[in-house]
Amino acid sequence: MGDSDPFERLGAAAAERAAAGLTRRLRPRPPQEAPDAVDLAGNDYLGFSRHPEVAEAAAAAARRWGAGATGSRLVTGDTLLHRELEEELADFSGAEAALVFSSGYTANLGVVTALADGSTALVCDRHNHASLIDAARLAKARGAQVLLFDHADSATAEAALAGSAREHRILLSDTVFSVDGDLTDIAALARACAEDGAALVVDDAHGLGVVGEGGAGALSAAGLRGAPGTAAAVTLSKALGAQGGAVLGPRPLIRHLVETARTFIFDTGLAPPAAGAALAALRLLRAEPERPRRLRSLARRISAELTSAGLAATAPDAAVVSVLADSREEAVAWAGACRAAGVDVGCFRPPSVPDGRSRLRLTVRADLTDAQVDRALETVVGTRPRGSG
Repeated sequence: MGDSDPFERLGAAAAERAAAGLTRRLRPRPPQEAPDAVDLAGNDYLGFSRHPEVAEAAAAAARRWGAGATGSRLVTGDTLLHRELEEELADFSGAEAALVFSSGYTANLGVVTALADGSTALVCDRHNHASLIDAARLAKARGAQVLLFDHADSATAEAALAGSAREHRILLSDTVFSVDGDLTDIAALARACAEDGAALVVDDAHGLGVVGEGGAGALSAAGLRGAPGTAAAVTLSKALGAQGGAVLGPRPLIRHLVETARTFIFDTGLAPPAAGAALAALRLLRAEPERPRRLRSLARRISAELTSAGLAATAPDAAVVSVLADSREEAVAWAGACRAAGVDVGCFRPPSVPDGRSRLRLTVRADLTDAQVDRALETVVGTRPRGSG
């Protein structure tokens, strides 16, 4: 046995990341926002995370069911609360059924790996979220074929589908892409799948509660509400302000996931307080459908005013607006200057961005006041590094 520490090499790897400007640090947020702070970094799109009714529902679920699920949902982790949440998620989205997972990440891993084997081709958008990428990698280890198509390009998706000789084909795509907030042409992807006899599975993490009538999601917005051959994975941690994920789709698919999805079978179930909070948020959303409309309106305003100020801001299809920076270092410094001024923004850099370009990422919230939006705009524009835009 040698005397060397097998983890010593990690120090050198950390030094390399630091030299490349890729150091990441945990930064605990305060328990309550300062009265004059503006949060454009989190994904609490509808402002439900701290809503009194949502917080009380979480507390009530903890008192009734306990702080944790205590086990896999197939053992002791299933409650009537989970079932109620699934029924209402399915009804809201127009799906036949739903299955709740412990996170949106595990929902994506679960549905893809349960469907894909050696007889399957997965046709994937090049800019898909890491959870879909990891799901495809796991499926590939089981013999699935993985084919890529150009970002948001239905023609190359169609060609990839036609180019596979596998018996089953599944097209995987985000709906709203998390880096720039662009919404893919889901209707065109659905047509390509229908012509090919393929299934369409989408990650609607940034679409549920944001796009579509009343926030019903991207499939609904595309006229695919309850359409055969389609399924969606969603998260409960963004627009619903809670925690967890779900798969929405036809009943045979949901039954298949209960019996075969490893991230469902072998994972502790979603904690009851999170399920209770998500259910309360979903009911608030149904009662207040104006929230998604205001959210989208604010995102368009922010994008337009940043563009008018000479910055390279994306035109949002949902709630995300990104602003390009000239370098990793510039993006980090810019985000830090915004934070020092009381406006928290996201800072996305390679390798977390598929196009290799650094940017600020602004996630808009429906509960922002006009004064907060004015302040955020003034801060982002006023702190921009020299030469940006």
